[in-house]
Amino acid sequence: MKFTFHFRAALALAVLAALAVSAAAQTAKPKKVFVITDLEGVDGIFDFNLQCIPWKSPLYPESRKLLTGEVNAAVAGLMAGGASQVMVYDGHYGGHNLSALTIDPRATLLAGSPVSPTLGLNPTYSALVFIGLHAMAGTRGAILPHSFTWNIQNIWVNGIRVGEIGARVMLAGELGIPAIMLSGDTAACKEFHALVPAADCAPVKTGVSATAGTTLSHPAACALIRKDAQLAMERLDEIKPYSMKGPAEVKVEFATEPTPPAIVQQPGVEQVDGRTWIFRGKTFSDAWLKFRSF
Repeated sequence: MKFTFHFRAALALAVLAALAVSAAAQTAKPKKVFVITDLEGVDGIFDFNLQCIPWKSPLYPESRKLLTGEVNAAVAGLMAGGASQVMVYDGHYGGHNLSALTIDPRATLLAGSPVSPTLGLNPTYSALVFIGLHAMAGTRGAILPHSFTWNIQNIWVNGIRVGEIGARVMLAGELGIPAIMLSGDTAACKEFHALVPAADCAPVKTGVSATAGTTLSHPAACALIRKDAQLAMERLDEIKPYSMKGPAEVKVEFATEPTPPAIVQQPGVEQVDGRTWIFRGKTFSDAWLKFRSF
């Protein structure tokens, strides 16, 4: 009798524990990840005209395969690390570089153009990841460095120089989303770590000039990206969103004077000289949208 009582009590406790685990799993927040991709930071890419222009560059078909391999490696690593959903944004040259035929079937693809300057990022995402990113314009030792367009010389946000990496880190941070991992050249990794020191980075190549450098083999680059993506996902709770409070000022210096009416004159927009403009807002995204709306 006593044995039966203890057995039933233990069974009841086991059932309650199982129900608690099930309830926790049902109420746990899905770990959605937003992946921003580009091409200039992918392994083996060094020459823009030869490799990076869709349907024109002689080696562009190979470049697409390199990008797809890195993206799929990242998706595999993120999923292994606990991601529940992965959205992949095709961020190079109009968004027609990745294909629904070859993307990892567990991912969803955001392709084509135009898309919102905020890329559809929202607080439901748990993390931001960069694959194939390049350093900002003017970075020494970086491969194919630029900032959104080849005509932008400098961008400062509240006095901090940023490029495509920094601007997206700040945008995500405003939404409470941590940027947890990047792949690209060593200069891009250095730029990323300056903003998010705790994040993971997969350096797949190193520049000796803007159009030359050393690179990992494609299989080695994919293995590194998969490993770091999984590690970053497993360390998600350790990496905090980039924090920038208060009003924001985005100052942009162009290499040549923008052709009117390229920049929309509106409250918060000031022309400093022929090549330099300032965009002000109550928040970073407010100021950023005034800049990226033209």
